[in-house]
Amino acid sequence: MKIKKHIPNFLTLGNLLCGTLATIFAVQSDFSLAGIFVVIGIFFDFLDGFVARLLKVSGELGKQLDSLADMVTSGVVPGIIMSKLIQDNLISRTNSFDTAVLDISIIGLILTLSACYRLAKFNLDIRQSDSFIGLPTPAMSLFVISLPLIQTHTDIKIVQDLISNNYFLIGVTWFLSYLMNAEIPLFSLKFKEYSFKNNWIKYIFLLTSLILIVTLNFISIPIVILLYVFLSLIKK
Repeated sequence: MKIKKHIPNFLTLGNLLCGTLATIFAVQSDFSLAGIFVVIGIFFDFLDGFVARLLKVSGELGKQLDSLADMVTSGVVPGIIMSKLIQDNLISRTNSFDTAVLDISIIGLILTLSACYRLAKFNLDIRQSDSFIGLPTPAMSLFVISLPLIQTHTDIKIVQDLISNNYFLIGVTWFLSYLMNAEIPLFSLKFKEYSFKNNWIKYIFLLTSLILIVTLNFISIPIVILLYVFLSLIKK
């Protein structure tokens, strides 16, 4: 057995392991640790494709493993986090937990279902080899995991009030679910070559994102995701 061809698969399994750990922490409402493991998992998700291309060992097995791992890290985890946020908001207002609270909080799992549908479509869609159609699941996951971190680490009242508002959270759930499966062409951050002429949109996005992250901390994450969609529409 050639070990080289399995190296990307080991990295993909690292993504799955991180997603599984993030799931445990999300259920326990430890959103900080859940967020850390999601970010590490997404890093593995990027790294496995990069290594596969570098070693020229891409294959169908790796493609399927990648989507299965993404389903946990960027599908199950954000759905649980959104459900917990909605649930916590309801409990804080009623000071009790009942069946109605659980029923409403399940709305957050629409993200999980939508992510699953998107990943299945992605595996079959030959148009998405060099770009994306619809928002990638890791971007959606980063958007969602940023919400409890923003709520904890910002003193801006209007932002805290938004995240404490279930109408806002449910709206975000439907909006992200739509973006993942919409027929919207989005550019990929993969570079075939590095000239500014052919990659200007990527360089502008990366530079602007860096500035936003340095200046706005966690608040920058959803802004960067929306900027990504906006620039893609401009490019189109």
